[in-house]
Amino acid sequence: MKFIISVIDSQTRSPHSREEMQAIDDLNVEMQNAGQRIFAGGIDSPSTAIVFDRRDGAQTITEGSFHSGVEFFSGIWIIEVDSLEEAKALANRGSIACNRKVELRPLLG
Repeated sequence: MKFIISVIDSQTRSPHSREEMQAIDDLNVEMQNAGQRIFAGGIDSPSTAIVFDRRDGAQTITEGSFHSGVEFFSGIWIIEVDSLEEAKALANRGSIACNRKVELRPLLG
């Protein structure tokens, strides 16, 4: 079963501490060694986004995120595990490691 764990951050939050970065690195290594991690990466601030809308012939390109909320996704893990329980456990550990909320969703397909 494949899942995405999205790290939820906010514009008002301080960058990760050295301890948080070490905890994230340790969790990444552990997941990699267990064959659970498919991909892990950070996502830059929404202020760096560019939105392209070419639906129905539209010609819209907009600087900045389409989402104007205070919270945004600042990183993701894509994992493969045997059960939802394992995915929940890794999401829980990810939240602890990065000291942020995380969202867990199954990947389709």
